[in-house]
Amino acid sequence: MRNRRYFHNHRHHHDFRQFHRYFRWVRPGVFLFNLLILYALFSWIGNRAIWFFLAAFIVVKEVIHLIFLRRFEQRLFAPVQELDQGVKEIAKGNYDVTIDCDIPNEVGALIVSFNEMARKLREGEKLQQEYEENRKTLIANISHDLKTPITAIQGHVEALMEGVPDSPERQEKYLKTIQRNTVYINKLIDDLFLFSQLDLGKLALHVQSLSIRPFMADLMEEFKFEVEERQCRFTFKDSLTDAHQVSIDGKRINQAVRNIIDNAVKYGPETGLAITAELYSEGDFVCLSIEDNGPGIPAEKIPLIFDRFYRIDRARTKDLGSTGLGLAIAKELIEAHGGRINVSSRENEGARFTLSLPVERSSHEAHSDH
Repeated sequence: MRNRRYFHNHRHHHDFRQFHRYFRWVRPGVFLFNLLILYALFSWIGNRAIWFFLAAFIVVKEVIHLIFLRRFEQRLFAPVQELDQGVKEIAKGNYDVTIDCDIPNEVGALIVSFNEMARKLREGEKLQQEYEENRKTLIANISHDLKTPITAIQGHVEALMEGVPDSPERQEKYLKTIQRNTVYINKLIDDLFLFSQLDLGKLALHVQSLSIRPFMADLMEEFKFEVEERQCRFTFKDSLTDAHQVSIDGKRINQAVRNIIDNAVKYGPETGLAITAELYSEGDFVCLSIEDNGPGIPAEKIPLIFDRFYRIDRARTKDLGSTGLGLAIAKELIEAHGGRINVSSRENEGARFTLSLPVERSSHEAHSDH
């Protein structure tokens, strides 16, 4: 079947070339042949008036025919040849093909469709390359980031089994180290699972309408306890004047805020880190700003910090490494709620992240717009 299809296509292509060769070369030959016939008629016909009439008729007919064929070639054969060459390039895997054609006919429409197909193939190839790069980067990060805590856990477990800690205090220290590493591994796995859902567009949000003030108050109290346990200062200020309602997935907003706070702690100073959060409204959005007194972000790196797998500085992270997914996940989670996330920072002067979520509009407000 495949051979029959190939033979049919090859034969069709051969027939097209034959027709093109005929229109391009045979027709001028026919015109010259007609001129020879006219010359012969001139020698045979005695009535010059009849001869001139026949000559004029044949010449005009042939000129019109040649003009028609020339336009036919420009509007059909030449574009089809370019299209044929473009198809061959596509078949070779070269998708950087564009055919210039402004002919308003079916062939022109076909070429427009071909260019659109080539564009989609280029985008598909680029997307596939990005996925491949993401996959390679992800594997490299997983290998690096899992190896460190697993090695630490293994070493401390072996030490405990061998009775190396000679005091309850040292045993407790070993156990806390194991616990911290297991918590990190769990968070890493959660981030990777969430990343895969976001990457495939399969993350389901369980949205519910709730009042933002009590939600954020509870959330900030939770973070205050966790951050202060790590010898950092945490302050929360509620500057809202109204009780705004928002439609959010509380678990995902919690995760987005957590990733930003964890990032501040991770890159912050060993001692004296202070984090300040403020809740306020701005237009149709309710905003949460999270500001720290850490080392800040260099201006040239600010546009990159929300890219997947990007790490500002591996050497500056304390304790464990990171996947480089935290801020990227936070951004995608906020945007999935119809919100936005911005950052402002100066090197050595800390950073300020602002999360904005759309406020629910009351039925009265929605009706007044109409």
